[in-house]
Amino acid sequence: MTLKVVQNKKINIEDFKFKDPQNLTFPIPPLASANFYDNNGVKTLKICATLYINAVESEKPTVDTAIEKDGTFTIYFDYIWDKVSPDTYDVYYVETDYTSETVGDITEVISYLQYTVPTVGGGLGDDPKLSRGTKTSIGV
Repeated sequence: MTLKVVQNKKINIEDFKFKDPQNLTFPIPPLASANFYDNNGVKTLKICATLYINAVESEKPTVDTAIEKDGTFTIYFDYIWDKVSPDTYDVYYVETDYTSETVGDITEVISYLQYTVPTVGGGLGDDPKLSRGTKTSIGV
């Protein structure tokens, strides 16, 4: 099993602001798409996600966890959050490629934006919070 981050880039120049922030839940679920493609003879699952991260505490999100099980591929985009509901966001585009012996059996992708809260003294808390999972059918 191989997961490769192809691109992880901030795509907005000015801070992004939602027009109706009262109805947001935190963290905001990723907007994701998933497709298979032939990568030099290797069937590969490409996942593209748009992530909204607090502009004040913004660091690039990371992809540390991915799980393939029973035709579902679950991917977690991680970042550090300061517990304050942000007024503005940095928007990141993250693109990953995934291969495995059973990649062709995957029929859906569930993506989560997961935040960890820093503790006093700079460590990370033990209670990460997940966004609502975004379920995406695979395009061919």
